[in-house]
Amino acid sequence: MDFKVNGKAVSYGGDAEMPLLWYLRDIAGMTGTKFGCGEGLCGACTVHVDGAAVRSCQTFMEDVEGSNITTIEGLGSGDKLTALQKAWAENDVPQCGYCQSGQLMQAASLLSENPNPSDEEIVDAMEGNICRCGTYERIKKAIRQAAGA
Repeated sequence: MDFKVNGKAVSYGGDAEMPLLWYLRDIAGMTGTKFGCGEGLCGACTVHVDGAAVRSCQTFMEDVEGSNITTIEGLGSGDKLTALQKAWAENDVPQCGYCQSGQLMQAASLLSENPNPSDEEIVDAMEGNICRCGTYERIKKAIRQAAGA
C-alpha cells in the first residue's frame, strides 16, 4: 500500500486490516495522534484522509491506499503555526491536553469546509470530539477567532 503521510510518500506491506492509528503511532512513530476509545466515538485519534476528518482507530490500512494523510504533526508548516493553532494557544484551550490533537484536526477540517462557521455549526462539527476537561467554550472561541483571522 502506497500513500502519503504529511506530504511524505510511504509504503506499507503489513496487515491491511490494521487500524491507521496503530500504523501512525507504532510504525511511523507519530504519537501526536492519540488512542482514546478505540470505537471511533471520542475523536482523540482524528486525522485527515484526503482532507476529510476521520477516526484513525476505525480506518484500516487498506482504506488509505493512494491517500494523503495529515496528522497533527503535519498541521502546521515547520515552526509556523496555523491561525487555528495560534488561536488554540491564545485562548488557553488545552487543559490536560490529551484530546487536543483530535480536537485541532476536527476543527481544521471544519474550517477548510466552512471558513466562517456559526456557533451552531461549530458545536455540530465538534460534537463527536470529547474533552473530559470540558474546555468546549474555549474550543469554540478559538475556532471563531481562527475563522476571523
